[in-house]
Amino acid sequence: MPDFRMIDTEGATIRVAVEGAGPLVLMVHGFPESWYSWRHQFAPVTQAGFTAAAIDVRGYGGSSKPNRVEDYAMEALVADIAAVAHALQPDAPAIIVGHDWGAPQVWNSALTRPDAFSAVAALSVPYAGVSTRPFTEVFRQAFTNKGRFFYQEWFQEVGPAEAEAERDVRDFLRKFYYAISGDAPEGTWPNKPAGATLLQDMVHPDPFPAWLSPEDLDYFVAEFEASGFFGPISRYRNHERDHDWLQPYRERRIEQPALFIGGTKDPATTLFGAVADPIALMRPHVPLVEGHLLEGCGHWTQQERPEEVNRLLVDWLNRVRPR
Repeated sequence: MPDFRMIDTEGATIRVAVEGAGPLVLMVHGFPESWYSWRHQFAPVTQAGFTAAAIDVRGYGGSSKPNRVEDYAMEALVADIAAVAHALQPDAPAIIVGHDWGAPQVWNSALTRPDAFSAVAALSVPYAGVSTRPFTEVFRQAFTNKGRFFYQEWFQEVGPAEAEAERDVRDFLRKFYYAISGDAPEGTWPNKPAGATLLQDMVHPDPFPAWLSPEDLDYFVAEFEASGFFGPISRYRNHERDHDWLQPYRERRIEQPALFIGGTKDPATTLFGAVADPIALMRPHVPLVEGHLLEGCGHWTQQERPEEVNRLLVDWLNRVRPR
């Protein structure tokens, strides 16, 4: 295990796993994950001469768990990332890496705080610029209004989604992780009517794919049994707040060197099939982006394909290393 530090960001106290020496590489996880999602990246990043650090996003693991939905708005999460980066490396901007919800967090950190971040890498979720409307409007038009289930609609009401996830954390994580992994056959993520619950018709994987060991799953289960799911799910309840906060940045591009790694079987990479070329989508908004798609890889990019991700990430880190 790396060293753990508790950092006061003024808005929260954030637990950070830290290892190594050299320029800071700060990693940000997604839903439903943990700093532990980056376990395979620590050794390669530190061996390349960097400090590897991974946070528990507020609401998760050892970090603060505020009890208001608005405490999980993007503005607050970006402030946490900037404060942690400054605490760990006060004299120079950091390199940030994010996966799943961690990807929008690092994209928006680079966009709004170019002084604090010298380069940005994201896994799974591409960047398409500041949206002209909240994502709630987008998914309701595409799914809910057509009578189709969409998991983010299920997450909007406080209470039912948390209760479903917390009823049996191990069962929830196994089904959710498997459903959008590269190992799941086509159609494993169920097509069901609006009003269904997330776990309804979900596959019980037996055995679970080898990329997540029983011991790894035990770690995640223990973290969520202790923390609950209110904070993690509340990230999805802030689309309108996030939209409003980002509007002043609509004409700004992410000018830092950038890396994107996605999977061809990851619905987040293709934006649920709406985007044929996510890297081309990004270039007008992130002109220095370097993109890679991993054939057959699902949503859990750095856990499913650690060797490929580490090779691409370390090569890029060496090229953007501060001089």
